[in-house]
Amino acid sequence: VVPATPLRSEWIGPKAGAQLRDAAIRSVLISLVLIMAYIAFRFDLRFAPGAVIGVFHDTIITIGILALLRKEINLTTVAAILTVVGYSTNDSVVVYDRIRENLGKLRGVGFERLLNVSLSETFSRTIITGGPTILSLLAFFVWGTGALKDFALTLIIGVIVGTYSSIYVASPLLLIFGEGKPVQSRAGSTQAAKPALVPAPK
Repeated sequence: VVPATPLRSEWIGPKAGAQLRDAAIRSVLISLVLIMAYIAFRFDLRFAPGAVIGVFHDTIITIGILALLRKEINLTTVAAILTVVGYSTNDSVVVYDRIRENLGKLRGVGFERLLNVSLSETFSRTIITGGPTILSLLAFFVWGTGALKDFALTLIIGVIVGTYSSIYVASPLLLIFGEGKPVQSRAGSTQAAKPALVPAPK
């Protein structure tokens, strides 16, 4: 029996590894800055911190899980993480867009109640979008090999984390940054989120 011989052998020195690490960190930070500018331009400046913190949360959790699984952080993984950043931003934008629409519909409702209604209205869309995405990625993870398998695993983790962070991280942070403050509406006018009226006890 002829012993198997490797088709290719690669070795990355400490200098190249440091360059890869710095490039990955730089790419993620630049994407976070651009996302904050986009959210602030499209919605309102108070929407931006929640979206950026949510994306930062997704990135850290995804990298942390990969580290616990002892997976290699390479260019494929960095590309998958940047894809997770885009997916998480898209999820947050959908929720924020519904919140902005409800600002004009639910007048006089408490800001916390407005967030709950908006999240309830977008919850089914979030599940319907994330579910088939994860199923497709599972197929790549089960039958894929090498870089494709690692890419699919990173995306599976990122989609799961990004789905819940858009609901439980980005939106609740908006309650901290935007409650009781005027928020720019689609028509360009401003209005403040009014506190809910609680009837006096009889």
